[in-house]
Amino acid sequence: MKKILTLTLLCLFSFAASAQQIDPKEWKQLFNGKNLDGWHIKIRNYDLDDNFAKTFRVEDGLLKVRYDGYDSFAEKFGHIFYKDKYAYYRIGVEYRFVGDQAKDGPGWATRNSGIMIHGQAPETMGKDQDFPISIEVQLLGGLGKGNRTTCNLCTPGTNVFYQDKLDKRHCINSTSKTYDGDQWVRAEVLVLGDSLIRHFINGEQVLEYTKTQTGGGNVSGHNPGLLVEGKPLAEGTISLQSESHPVDFRKVEILNLCGCTDPKASNYKSYYVKSDNKSCVYKKKRKK
Repeated sequence: MKKILTLTLLCLFSFAASAQQIDPKEWKQLFNGKNLDGWHIKIRNYDLDDNFAKTFRVEDGLLKVRYDGYDSFAEKFGHIFYKDKYAYYRIGVEYRFVGDQAKDGPGWATRNSGIMIHGQAPETMGKDQDFPISIEVQLLGGLGKGNRTTCNLCTPGTNVFYQDKLDKRHCINSTSKTYDGDQWVRAEVLVLGDSLIRHFINGEQVLEYTKTQTGGGNVSGHNPGLLVEGKPLAEGTISLQSESHPVDFRKVEILNLCGCTDPKASNYKSYYVKSDNKSCVYKKKRKK
């Protein structure tokens, strides 16, 4: 445990030391602002890539989640998955809640969406499965009264260590402030395999936890064989939620923190915290 903690701290120090020098162009845009290329859709009770009633659509350069084609929401929870898996990275999502909730949407889902990380592959989900086995970075909008934090943690089919103890609560609130209305908010998540995850809202850290793993409940319709109690969860898919309230996403971008760490290689990056030196590319020496 001490060795893992030391490595994690070294990774964080390395990333923090180089973060100010990272060119914004290093961030990969997962959403191109034009179409849904590179994404897969899974809506409860429908086959993979059946985008029922155009729930997920691109309009005005935004990735929109809408329910104008629904007679009733009827627990048709949906997710749109990016095609690649990641393990060490920082993801940034800019979102806003708009309009009114779909008819018959559950009360808790008002102004509610999420970024699912370390998720299962969409093709492994049951047709009637409600949520992917994953770690949910819960996005909530204010209700116009009282406090309602965002960038919380929820755990469909997973558990984490929070404040150094195994915590089996389904949701843990962050320390963020409340964001009412239709204002744009930027959520970022630093993901270091199964060792450390940190949530940020508009640049401020609001939550931290460690040792992500499968187990627990709060998911249905899944293959039981995928829910092994206590199995480390160190990588997976990234998806965005459809939970009955309209939401817009104007940016979904990722900074991969795993790659070539050999300074002699042409694709070396100083901010990588996880080595994948099989990916290193070297310039060929010219023959004399």
